[in-house]
Amino acid sequence: MRRFFVGFFAVVGIIAFVGFLGLVALTVTLVKYARTAAPLPQSIVLTADLTGGLADKPDPDAMSRLLFDEKGTLRDFVDAVDRAADDPRVKSLYIELGDDTLGLAKTQQVRDSIARFRAKGKFAVAFADTFGEGGPGTRPYYLATACNEIWLQPLGEVGLTGLRSETPFIKGLLDKLGIAADFEHREEFKTAMNSLTETQMTGPQRVEIEGLLTSIWGQIGNDIAKARKLSPDRVTALADRAPLLADEAQWLGLIDKIGYRDQAQADARAHAGGGARFMSFARYLKAAGRPHASGSQIALIYGTGLITRGGGAAGLFSEENQFTPRAIGRAFAAAARDKDVRAIVFRIDSPGGSATASETIWRDVEEAQRAGKPVIVSMGDVAGSGGYYVAAPADKIVAEPATLTGSIGVIAGKLVLGGLMQKLGVTTDAAERGANSGMFSTVDDFTPAERQRLEAELDSTYAGFKNHVIAGRHLSADQVEAVAKGRVWSGADAKDKGLVDALGGYETAYDLARQAAKLPENAPIDVVVYPRQRGLAAALVARLRGEDNGETAELGGLQRGLAALRLVVAAAEMAIEDPGILRMPPIGDIK
Repeated sequence: MRRFFVGFFAVVGIIAFVGFLGLVALTVTLVKYARTAAPLPQSIVLTADLTGGLADKPDPDAMSRLLFDEKGTLRDFVDAVDRAADDPRVKSLYIELGDDTLGLAKTQQVRDSIARFRAKGKFAVAFADTFGEGGPGTRPYYLATACNEIWLQPLGEVGLTGLRSETPFIKGLLDKLGIAADFEHREEFKTAMNSLTETQMTGPQRVEIEGLLTSIWGQIGNDIAKARKLSPDRVTALADRAPLLADEAQWLGLIDKIGYRDQAQADARAHAGGGARFMSFARYLKAAGRPHASGSQIALIYGTGLITRGGGAAGLFSEENQFTPRAIGRAFAAAARDKDVRAIVFRIDSPGGSATASETIWRDVEEAQRAGKPVIVSMGDVAGSGGYYVAAPADKIVAEPATLTGSIGVIAGKLVLGGLMQKLGVTTDAAERGANSGMFSTVDDFTPAERQRLEAELDSTYAGFKNHVIAGRHLSADQVEAVAKGRVWSGADAKDKGLVDALGGYETAYDLARQAAKLPENAPIDVVVYPRQRGLAAALVARLRGEDNGETAELGGLQRGLAALRLVVAAAEMAIEDPGILRMPPIGDIK
């Protein structure tokens, strides 16, 4: 009888909770509808605060999407600006910058969208209180140069200090602790664990990073020079003098006006005409609608973050990015089954991860192609190693000039803690069956037989990776070997070497998707994100049943709460547990 009453009240409680959430959801929906259903004003200044960056993919969680204002994504911004470019009600664009939050490839996509906006005869104003206060400001200033005018607050500075990639090396610390990092790699540019095994850059690592800095600085310098009507050499000379004070930057032609936020906003309003109203790009997009919302259907699938074999349930309020075979496989399968889908755009922003998971996703891409769906890859800031592995079979690959990609190679090994344990007075003992049963023990180093098996696994994975690139890119074995060896390339260099087909962002990928689907040039398209987002009710039911999109959740309650933390340590887990890792080397944050 007691169990009956406990169960009864539990059911009543769940029903009440769901009812309460439903009421909250209805209220929030009505409020949001009231905000977006009102007619748009006849004169608009489109605004965007980019100091907090732009996410690459939307929040996958139905509850948080509903209860909280979504942080704008890169696609949201690009779509809003492209829609506004053709909207006579939108007169000008006002953006706020300053913090160094956007990656270089995202910065280039944003610059391209502003260029399209200006090409329609519209005015763009950028304001920053400072471009790098006590830190680098190259990326936000680079973005600002896409606008007609750049405003800088008094006492602000232009931190156009060039580019730097800095990698910490902790081998000395590990030696003192008695920890040995034992990793093998294919080949010399596959330096993902060099921070553990070296005390400074190796020769190949320095060649790689110097090459990336040269390529990307060339892009930035040329773009700034064109925008500010300076020579590239002049831009480099100014960077060597930076950071520059506001009056110096204005006198040298790097900014246009010195003033405060309200003055810059008044200037943007003046260019729009009297009575213009400010409207955020997110609110405008909801009211005006996306530019690609009708016509032949193109599926958009996001693959962001570390590629891992697992994949638990996303919590009701979580903001997890899961790049797993299960999640990506479901999306590709659904798009392949949908007779209305004419092509798939696969958006990748990932440094790679598990070799096994990458192979599974590679197969999902090929299966979609066999079902008659062309696949176009659009690369974000990073699409290297495993991120390139899953892109290799695509019909076409698009990258921004500053995208970090390639890294065709593999690395594997382990951290040996035996020395540390000995120092701490910890002893271990083991019983085993099998000559190589201790191969990935963290106490002992590899035996000669175990190392031989590790080498064989690396050789097999590396050969398989190169074969996929040979088949997908229609290159010879010699051509692939020349660009492989684990080396990371900029998108511009990758295009020159046949690893990428075109340079650009979403719009370039959409154009190639039209071509692959045999649609007329500029034919209207309806871009639909796969898997389709679940509504709140479906999310609640799945969560109460302990399911994730119809499958039993693998994470328990406590583990589910710690899922976000696990993402932080995923790289370390793979370094210890996965026998073949397709990871980008730590180039460092180029800024």
